Amino acid sequence: MEVDKVHAKEKPKYGGIKAMPFIIGNETFEKLGTLGTSSNLLVYLTTVFHMKSINATNLVNVFNGTCNFGTLLGAFLCDTYLGRYKTLGIASISSFTGMLFLTLTAAISKLHPLQCGTEENSICLEPTTGQLAFLLCGFGFLVVGASGIRPCNLAFGADQFDPNTESGRRGINSFFNWYYFTFTFAMMVSLTVIVYIQSSVSWAIGLAIPTFLMFLSCVFFFIGTKIYVYILPEGSPLTSMVQVLVAAIKKRRLKLPEQPQNTLFNHVSIKSINSELPYTDQFRFLNKASILSPEDKTNEDGSAANPWRLCSIQQVEEVKCVVRVFPIWTAGLIYYVVLVQMQTYVVFQTLQSDRSLYSASKFKIPAASYSVFSMLSLSIWIPIYDRIIVPFLRKITKKEAGITVLQKMGIGLVIAVLTMLVSAVVETRRRDIALRHPTLGIEPRRGGISAMSANWLIPQLALAGLSEAFTIIAQVEFFYKQFPENMRSFAGSFLFCGFALANYMSSLLITIVHKTTRISDTENWLAEDLNKGRLDYFYYLVAALEVLDFGYFLICAKWYKYKGTQNDQKLEVSMDKLQSTKPLV
Repeated sequence: MEVDKVHAKEKPKYGGIKAMPFIIGNETFEKLGTLGTSSNLLVYLTTVFHMKSINATNLVNVFNGTCNFGTLLGAFLCDTYLGRYKTLGIASISSFTGMLFLTLTAAISKLHPLQCGTEENSICLEPTTGQLAFLLCGFGFLVVGASGIRPCNLAFGADQFDPNTESGRRGINSFFNWYYFTFTFAMMVSLTVIVYIQSSVSWAIGLAIPTFLMFLSCVFFFIGTKIYVYILPEGSPLTSMVQVLVAAIKKRRLKLPEQPQNTLFNHVSIKSINSELPYTDQFRFLNKASILSPEDKTNEDGSAANPWRLCSIQQVEEVKCVVRVFPIWTAGLIYYVVLVQMQTYVVFQTLQSDRSLYSASKFKIPAASYSVFSMLSLSIWIPIYDRIIVPFLRKITKKEAGITVLQKMGIGLVIAVLTMLVSAVVETRRRDIALRHPTLGIEPRRGGISAMSANWLIPQLALAGLSEAFTIIAQVEFFYKQFPENMRSFAGSFLFCGFALANYMSSLLITIVHKTTRISDTENWLAEDLNKGRLDYFYYLVAALEVLDFGYFLICAKWYKYKGTQNDQKLEVSMDKLQSTKPLV
């Protein structure tokens, strides 16, 4: 069977449902085949490499940030030169190599510090330069892998559906939900079965298993080669954007005609895979790039002879699509900080809480496994939302997706505020019990273990998962649909760049709070021993930032104009509904 390739206006035989098992399967194995979440990595660094919690947290945040920022380069190479298939192939192999390096750091004793806390070796030595170098080398391969997989995997899957048919559009809407559901389920397995093996059996075995699964991910992806639809790269979409900016600056002194939509230059190449966009009045300055002056000349096919001086309305509107997305993207930056906290400091909370399965149980749930409750909440909600709530909302709103993506984002932001408020209340209770009642022992290198059950952390994790089900999935869909078709890999990278900045912002916020609230070497809001700190105050601070962020989002959403809408059309999002859900602080 020959592979369908899409270029210009050729209509492909879309893979659709046939290709989904391979793409979803690849994503499942890929998530199982990496450390999965920051929680796993955090525990690994603090237990095997003997790092302090604040150093490990910052390293994890920087690593995650670098992985996510790398998606920009991955998206550029994909959309400009390689295409999504080749990019995914190279990135999958790199991820497997990175996991192999990490497995070796656990399996070979010379590649990690000696085990401490025993009678034979009570001193915990820090890793040597060579050990850190080998570890960071593994991280480097993982960064390359993540940089290619994250921006391309989702877009490659959505490419398999025909956007020109009703079934194809509905297939794309459901694909976003089920894609997120599938890899969340895979991460749940990673946080339970694999984490248990890592913490209770052996880190070497616990890392060898996901490394093998990462190998299966590569195999599974390449097996589907003959079924996939390929959309070939058209060259750098960034060049076209720069041309519009340069042309607009050169013609800044010219005046726009009275009826610009009828008189501006509007050549559309037959080779373009982008949908034709109507003229809009937003960012009128950019429209000057399409003014036909006496100096401008065109080729025989109607294209501009000098694209750095004359651009079509289509090119200008494509640039506007990207510019309009930026404010909505920035509104999500503070939101992501909530997700970062649920992956880092929740782990430290569980370490200083009663992790027994139930009161009389001797079995203790691994600290990193508590993040599974966030994913469980998300996994339960997605099928209910996709199969029950969306069809119900569709009848009421007459919209194909039930509600708009901006409405979904707004709901998620409100839930994020509630998440941090609940987190603060629970931490206050955990700390009070630890200080006023007998502790259950001492957590090495930390402090007393509170008698409060770690199960009290489940509500905040469940709320975080519910918030993610609304906001993150909506953002994935929003970026994919609002970017020009030839920039959809860049659209994927936008989400992860937001995660990257959130990780860096979280590290900066933690560092600032750590220094400004310092009372002594061992006491501050984010002390190594949480019983001596005030993590609850930190959570209240994040909640306050989230409220401000929600207000900013409302302004951006009211201003936003969806791709392809005319000037006289109203925004799809009803901000009155979002305003009514705004919390009071």
